[in-house]
Amino acid sequence: MTAEPNAENVTAPPDMLAAIDMGSNSFHMVVARLVHGEIRTMEKMGEKVQLGAGLDAQNRLTDEVQERALACLSRFAQRLQGMPPEAVQIVGTNALRIARNANEFLSRAEEVLGYPVEVIAGREEARLIYLGVAHTLSDDTGRRLVIDIGGGSTEFVIGQRFEPEALESMHMGCVSFRNRYFQDGKISRRSLDRAITHAEQELQSIRRQYRAMGWQSAVGSSGSVKAIGQALATLKITDGTITLEAMQELRKRLVSMGHVERLSEIGVRPDRQSIFPGGFAILMGAFQSLGIETMSFADGALREGLLYGIVGRIRHEDVRERTISALQERYHVDQQHGAAVEASAVAAWAQVAETWKVNSFSDEDTLRWACKLHEIGLTISHSQYHKHGAYLLQYSDLPGFTQQFQWDLAALVRGHRRKFTSAIWAGTLAEDIPRLRYLCILVRLGVLLQHARNLEEPPELTLKASTNKLSIRFPKGWLEQRPLTLADLENERDYLLRQDFSLDIITE
Repeated sequence: MTAEPNAENVTAPPDMLAAIDMGSNSFHMVVARLVHGEIRTMEKMGEKVQLGAGLDAQNRLTDEVQERALACLSRFAQRLQGMPPEAVQIVGTNALRIARNANEFLSRAEEVLGYPVEVIAGREEARLIYLGVAHTLSDDTGRRLVIDIGGGSTEFVIGQRFEPEALESMHMGCVSFRNRYFQDGKISRRSLDRAITHAEQELQSIRRQYRAMGWQSAVGSSGSVKAIGQALATLKITDGTITLEAMQELRKRLVSMGHVERLSEIGVRPDRQSIFPGGFAILMGAFQSLGIETMSFADGALREGLLYGIVGRIRHEDVRERTISALQERYHVDQQHGAAVEASAVAAWAQVAETWKVNSFSDEDTLRWACKLHEIGLTISHSQYHKHGAYLLQYSDLPGFTQQFQWDLAALVRGHRRKFTSAIWAGTLAEDIPRLRYLCILVRLGVLLQHARNLEEPPELTLKASTNKLSIRFPKGWLEQRPLTLADLENERDYLLRQDFSLDIITE
């Protein structure tokens, strides 16, 4: 049974790419052209949506902020028209990580955009930010500290060249600090001191580690750091470089101004004035807690990191592959057996992917990686190891993976053996269940065909699929020589039948 190559895999790589960052304060889109493997930015768009400010007391996005966000996305959508799905990546960050009705909003956003939207974990956001910053700086040696102050979270990364070595996302941002300390627009010594102290307290958990690692240069990205640098230049305190001494002087100036409305005097744009003190307090706390002496600004950020992530996948330099390999090593997975299960499942997938509409790059990757990791839970216990494996995949920090992709992988690992029940899809978006159901059946088939663990080549099967049925024709005599596999398949037929799915086993 040999898998035919996916037709999509042989098409030329796209020459236009796009990334959208749905942040807690602003939505940003960048469109770029891929020229000889290098990214050339063609257009940038950004709007202050303030998604984080639209969370009510129950952490639900209000109707008002949802409409504001969807109106922004509708304008972005026009620029995306005609781009292939593999050339576009759209992610949500902190506000969508904590919003209780995020799934409802994401469904509406995908309808407007025509492309999938994924929510990324804090450390994945930090990794992508570092990737974006690193590609906009000179390729120098030595460690660099990168800080990105967003609306709802702030990311801290230490890395060298393009490889991060320490990643952290702290639950503090310029919008959340505005709401807590500067909601009335007043800037007092007391409110500023309280906000800075709050930032320093948050940083206690990483202070020792980051100081011990050290860095040769510190770089800030995104709007808050840029605005602070511009304010220092406007006041002629520095040329825009941010130093501890300059921050101390700016702190005095902010207290003397007393209100955000006066920030226009130091060049702060009207749409950033209300959140400027919060961003300043976070950066001041970082300078004092981590011992930063000087910082420059880099234009790259999350959206640029997303673009380079797309390019990496086009070049088959997918960080997710490294993550899967690292998981196999860490949890002592039998990699040869995983590869055999993968080969069997992918060969079956090739015959039914079109019929079941699971023929995208993402579908194939989900299937392959679930097969590689299906036994990851054995490191905890043999009993119920499929459930242990699902838990590990749901809640681990997996570089390169979105939260939803992790849940998809977890669902396939959870469902690769034993009962095939609706409990497998707990936490899965309703519209994704049919797709994952088909992929899970293929994982289960791959596992059954390799039950003997003898690394046997998969037989030349003929598969025919319909909505709720799969027929498998085996070569003459193959099952008769393998009674255990036949018994497994008969049990599987019973498991699937309980979910109204028919499995026909045919021998010649």
